[in-house]
Amino acid sequence: MVTLETPRLILRRWREEDVAPMAAVNADPEVMRWIRDGSVRDEQQTRGGIRAWESEWESQGFGLFAVEIRSTGELAGFTGLSVPHFLPEVLPAVEVGWRLGRSHWGRGLATEAAAAAVRFAFEERGLERVVSITQVGNDASERITAKLGMRPFRETVNPTCGRRVRVFALSSDQYVPAAR
Repeated sequence: MVTLETPRLILRRWREEDVAPMAAVNADPEVMRWIRDGSVRDEQQTRGGIRAWESEWESQGFGLFAVEIRSTGELAGFTGLSVPHFLPEVLPAVEVGWRLGRSHWGRGLATEAAAAAVRFAFEERGLERVVSITQVGNDASERITAKLGMRPFRETVNPTCGRRVRVFALSSDQYVPAAR
């Protein structure tokens, strides 16, 4: 089982007790505003998502980590790697993504978590390229991609919801590891 640690976070695999706090994150319309069509998700949908994320770990050797606050043990949300099947035009690709509850916004936690996931992608899994897909207008996520060193790659439409998205990319030869 892969576990990553940062100064403030523990990135780990999912547990049963993570379902309710992740469902609370997914039920917040402000959190979900920039996710696909903006629909919130209930506990059953969250449980299914966690099962799918864990399955990706088994099939791909990477997946989405539960993000835990080191000092409190609280689940903040997720970060990690996934194959963006919803956007076939960028495949083959591995996407770094993140979703944190609103109480964890504005403190650099998403950047800290995503940077650890990118480091894992390049240093532990030997990936050649990582992408990030953000909806046009999601300036907060675009700032994170810039902090990760990612560059705009293409703009297109997410076929699952019709919203415009920007694809950012970072190749292994462009990757500069941050100080740990």
